[in-house]
Amino acid sequence: MTRVEFTNLDKILYPEARITKAKVIEYYIRMAPYMLGMLAERPAILTRYPNGVDQEGFYEKDAPAGMPDWVETFRRYSETARRNINYVVCKDLDTLIWLANLAALEIHITMSTVKSFEIPDLALFDIDPEPPATFDDVVEVASLLKEKLDMLGFHSYVKTTGKKGLHVVIPMVPEHRFEYAREFAHQIGKYLSKECELVVSEMSKTKEPGKIFIDYLQNSHGRTMICPYSLRATPNATVSLPLDWKQVKKGLKPNEFTLSTVAKVKQSPWEGMLKNKQKLIKG
Repeated sequence: MTRVEFTNLDKILYPEARITKAKVIEYYIRMAPYMLGMLAERPAILTRYPNGVDQEGFYEKDAPAGMPDWVETFRRYSETARRNINYVVCKDLDTLIWLANLAALEIHITMSTVKSFEIPDLALFDIDPEPPATFDDVVEVASLLKEKLDMLGFHSYVKTTGKKGLHVVIPMVPEHRFEYAREFAHQIGKYLSKECELVVSEMSKTKEPGKIFIDYLQNSHGRTMICPYSLRATPNATVSLPLDWKQVKKGLKPNEFTLSTVAKVKQSPWEGMLKNKQKLIKG
């Protein structure tokens, strides 16, 4: 029995795919066992589409008005907003369902937890292509990145972004500030740019046609990544899907990972990921 009061369940949130709010809620119920481990201790930042993905949505850091008293929040002063922000912390199924009922289709998370907000426990490599670079090119770069991380002794995890790129993540012992993780990712990007002409490692070159930027800047305080298994606001309701590295090969079609297909998942390749925290300094 849920504490959530549902509204407008027949409202179509994905017009092209004819997906209703009820279907979105059902999807998040199915995915809760795979999502809550990542969500439970992190501030959640929402992108809401109350009128559907064909209409303009809005980004929401602050807990929305009318929030039930059983939803947990994390209060933090924002230097950019110059005020306190009350972030939603999605610790249980009811909260996840409540977010779905708000048409919070995209759920983004920080690279740090509420217990150690200034110190990240995830290092992120955001592999972002510029047309005419293809997803096969993204796969090539991700494979080179994995080889480099393997050589350095890191166990990495990969997922689709739900759009045009891939995320490669290293769970790490929370002992260094964001600047350290950012510099680590930047140095890896610089190395790969020398090994592969597709790769650029500097922000100034990100719009060069056919190039792929390894975005190290996401490892900054306040930046986020889309939560594993979160929906995206795309016409066919794509999903940010964790993958086994064996699946990352040319011919992979991330637009085939949708609400309808991912709902059938039985096990996550990221199972136990947060227990595999690694030190960024080896040896």
